[in-house]
Amino acid sequence: MSTATLTSKGQITIPADVRRALNVQMGDRVEFVQIEPGRFELVAATRSVRELKGVFGKAECTVSIARMNQAIAERGARAGRAK
Repeated sequence: MSTATLTSKGQITIPADVRRALNVQMGDRVEFVQIEPGRFELVAATRSVRELKGVFGKAECTVSIARMNQAIAERGARAGRAK
């Protein structure tokens, strides 16, 4: 089991064997995901946005940024009236 020590600044060094297993390097990001109270999981957050291409399949239609902004504004206006 690997261990790390918390510094006075709240920092830790991730042990080398853990870094290798997570395939993280200097500058990469990691996430701390709470599994239950007092228990967290360390997850590498290093996936490139390019790796996500095709995850949801081919788009049925394309939408312009202007149309997206219009839809957001319309939804926001409806939400404001509902109050």
